[in-house]
Amino acid sequence: MAILQVEDLTKTYGKGGTTVTALDHVSFSVNKGEFVAIVGASGSGKSTLMHLLGGVDRPTSGSVVVDGNKIFAQNESELAIFRRRNIGLIYQFYNLIPTLTAEENIMLPRLLDNRKPDDAKLRNILETIGLSDRATHLPSQLSGGQQQRVSVGRALINDPAIILADEPTGNLDSKSGREVIDLLKLSNKLYNQTLIIITHDEKIALQADRVITISDGRILRDEAVR
Repeated sequence: MAILQVEDLTKTYGKGGTTVTALDHVSFSVNKGEFVAIVGASGSGKSTLMHLLGGVDRPTSGSVVVDGNKIFAQNESELAIFRRRNIGLIYQFYNLIPTLTAEENIMLPRLLDNRKPDDAKLRNILETIGLSDRATHLPSQLSGGQQQRVSVGRALINDPAIILADEPTGNLDSKSGREVIDLLKLSNKLYNQTLIIITHDEKIALQADRVITISDGRILRDEAVR
């Protein structure tokens, strides 16, 4: 069953002779529980694709359907709520709130929804990401790898339809990077969490179920790895 459907997704910038096509009629689908890596050279369009899949930007044309919902049929307020509840976003530079503790950063999507904290779920996530003993630490008191694990926990807290990770190891040393990828793979298996990672690291890509290669804004290859 497809949890994500992308149809003829196109994104252009500029007008007339200065028009640049960042994404050119891209179509694919992802099944629930799949682990997909999206790879491509710098400027290939993979980051543009990430922003569109996450509803952070809007396309020039085409559609993205997440768990049966046409996300660009929603207005900005509706889309912000949908994104918070259904799409877990993980960025290269963590994007944690510096004045909030690890557990508060993890709970932030629920708190922004005025939903009660789920203490059992929080304890389970803290244990899964290996930070039960760092729950009350601020980001400045955590290593880069620990901060990225907090961002993974934040992405998981609402049981999103999909997790999108944009170069999640790009700001980490190799050991911390491996730990974060292992954690994302664990969430994929443990929670049947649909996972899409944008990466330039071939070693990471080859751990996925499937690799989509983007070049000049188009899908060059879409191959099963295992």
